[in-house]
Amino acid sequence: MNLPELGAFLRTRRDRIRPAEVGLPQGPRRRVPGLRREEVAQLAGLSADYYTELERGGAKHGVQPSAQALAALARALRLNGDERDHLFHLAERPIPPSAHGPSAHVQPALLALLDRLSDTPARVITDLHETLVENALAVALLGPSPAHHGPTASFVHRWFTDPRTRDIHPPEDHPHHSRVFVSDLHAAAARRGRDEEVKKMVAVLRRRSQEFADLWDTHDVAVRRMDRKKIIHPTLGVIELDCFNLLSEDGRQRLLWFTAPPGSPGAEQLRLLSVIGTQEWGLARGTNYGQAQPGVSETGASFGPSASDGGAS
Repeated sequence: MNLPELGAFLRTRRDRIRPAEVGLPQGPRRRVPGLRREEVAQLAGLSADYYTELERGGAKHGVQPSAQALAALARALRLNGDERDHLFHLAERPIPPSAHGPSAHVQPALLALLDRLSDTPARVITDLHETLVENALAVALLGPSPAHHGPTASFVHRWFTDPRTRDIHPPEDHPHHSRVFVSDLHAAAARRGRDEEVKKMVAVLRRRSQEFADLWDTHDVAVRRMDRKKIIHPTLGVIELDCFNLLSEDGRQRLLWFTAPPGSPGAEQLRLLSVIGTQEWGLARGTNYGQAQPGVSETGASFGPSASDGGAS
C-alpha cells in the first residue's frame, strides 16, 4: 500500500472542493479555499484523527483503509470514475463494481443534480433499484434507510419476497407496481448482458414468487421514466405525486425525484413534509442520515440501500 501517495492524492482532491459544493458554509475564518480535514472526515463518516493519519500517509497506527471507507471518501470528495479507481489502486484494494453493490460509486453528475434538489424528495438508485444516496426530504417522505446488503439491497427483490415492503403503497396499486418493476428489470437484464448478479436475482425471484414468475414470462419490457405514485405517510396520509427518472448515460444509475402540480393537495403535503421532517419516523430533525452506515451524505443526504425505495423506484 502506497500510503504517502495515497495521502497526497487525498490532500489534492480535498483542496479542489469548495465548501458550497458539498453544502457547507464558507465561513469568515476559512484560511484555505478547499475543505478542512475534519470536514472531509465528517462527510465520509470517519473520525477526524483517522482521516488525518490517512492523509499524512503515515503507517504509525497501521492505517489500512477498508473498501467501505475508500468508497465513502470517493463520494465525499466527488471523485470521478478514474479517480475513484486510482484511489483503490493506491490502497491496493480490489476495484468495486461501478454501479451496484454496497460500495457503489455514485456518478458525479447525478450527485451534483441531487445536491440542487434540496426542496424536492430525491435519490439516486441503481438499475436494480438499490438506493445509493438520498436527500433529507426523501427520508422524510419514505422513511429512514436501514442497512441492506446482497440481494435484499434491491427493493424489487424485497417487493416480491417481503409483504411488509408493499405497505408504502395502497393495496390497489400493487399490481401496477409489480408489472412496472418486472418490465424495468427485464430491460436492465438485457442491458447488462450475461451479468451474474441479475441472473441470480431473477432465478431467486422466480423460485420464491409465483407473481414474479408469471410477470417475467410475459417478457414485457419498459424502462421506467415517469410514474404517478400514491405514497402512504404516517402523518400526512396518502400523498399523490409525480415521480420522474433521469438515467445515467450507461443506464445503470438514475436520479429520481417527486413533484406535484402547483396548488394540488400533493404540493401542499410536500410543503408540510419539509416542516414535519423525519420526526414521524422516530428521528430528530438535523440527523445526518447514514453516518453510522457505509458512505455518508454531503448535504443531509444518506448513502446506502433503503428499505422504502419502492416509493421512489
